[in-house]
Amino acid sequence: MSSPTLSTRSMSDIFSGIVGTTCDGRSAIHSLLARQSTQRCWSLDQIGRSLSVPYGAQIYGEGDPVKYLYVVISGAVRACRYSLDGRRQIVRFYLPGDSFGLEQEIAHTVSTEAINNTSVREIRQAVFYELAAHDEEAAHQLWFSVYSQLARDQEHILRLGKLATERVSDFILELAGRIPNRGTLQLPMSRQDIADYLGLTIETVSRTITNLTRTGVIEKANGRRITIRKTRDARDRFMQR
Repeated sequence: MSSPTLSTRSMSDIFSGIVGTTCDGRSAIHSLLARQSTQRCWSLDQIGRSLSVPYGAQIYGEGDPVKYLYVVISGAVRACRYSLDGRRQIVRFYLPGDSFGLEQEIAHTVSTEAINNTSVREIRQAVFYELAAHDEEAAHQLWFSVYSQLARDQEHILRLGKLATERVSDFILELAGRIPNRGTLQLPMSRQDIADYLGLTIETVSRTITNLTRTGVIEKANGRRITIRKTRDARDRFMQR
């Protein structure tokens, strides 16, 4: 059985990003790999491997070579940078169905860490180069990944220019659209994580969530469990403030 070969077509401009999810929570890219493994008679070991990453453990570090694409199966991952004095800035969160790890550079520009006990699929780049060169659907999913992440990054840049109340409110509403829920969100990240992502202190995040509860944007907040009204109603209430 021959191994997947690296296509001569360069894919170094493929960034990490968000892809669509199937009904069982797997990413569209993950589903494509499962289909292709059957069609091309690749073994699971050739496609990649499943990794169980405990809370706080690093998946890859800033400066490590870019070799793999990762798909979150369960749990959550944060992408962050650390300053020389130890301060942390979180730049992205990856949730089940999200993919990450492919960057424009040959070395990773951020570190990734498991927010809780997390399962990811580690996939060799060569598999994606091969798919993108010969499978139109795979190429579409990769470019959709680029577009989605760039759009989300742009929204986050705009968010950082807003007041604290707007930053926290926007972030909660974004999560409501990314995490399956029936009005109640179980946040995978801590309030310190949220603070480091939004450029706020943990005290400001906690105070803002309390204020959003008092004004009715959030119905109830208990630790990481947040009950919100319908997303449209919550946004309308916020916009009227």
